[in-house]
Amino acid sequence: MPNRIEIEVSWGDCDPAGIVFYPNYFAYFNRATDALFASIDLPLRKAMERYGIVGWPMVDTRARFLKPSSFGDILRIETHVAELRRSSFTLCHWAFHADGALAVEGHDIRVWTGSDGERLASREIPTEVRALLVGHQLQTVDFANIVN
Repeated sequence: MPNRIEIEVSWGDCDPAGIVFYPNYFAYFNRATDALFASIDLPLRKAMERYGIVGWPMVDTRARFLKPSSFGDILRIETHVAELRRSSFTLCHWAFHADGALAVEGHDIRVWTGSDGERLASREIPTEVRALLVGHQLQTVDFANIVN
């Protein structure tokens, strides 16, 4: 089962043509990632305090834009964990319109990141976090062949 959130497109999310300015989808995907971790009882602040990390920043991302979204649209963002590595994880996101039409498919790789006070560095994803993500989310997703 994917993790799901709904987002209402605000006027400020749109460009002069009245459609969502494309970088805002990455902000939506970031919110969906935060919701995914909250769904396993590990919101970012709690993860920061418990594991001494600074976050899970994107290090690689891409998106394919299929249908425009406009002010007032309600988007359902579905997020799947597609891969877990030692210190990184891959997420797939899909933004659907209320009628079920796929608007955007996105993909990002994030790194479990800590700091030594001077620089950022990857950290191994803790075993218990890995178990929660695998138990709740991990699915094989063929990103290139999503069918609307």
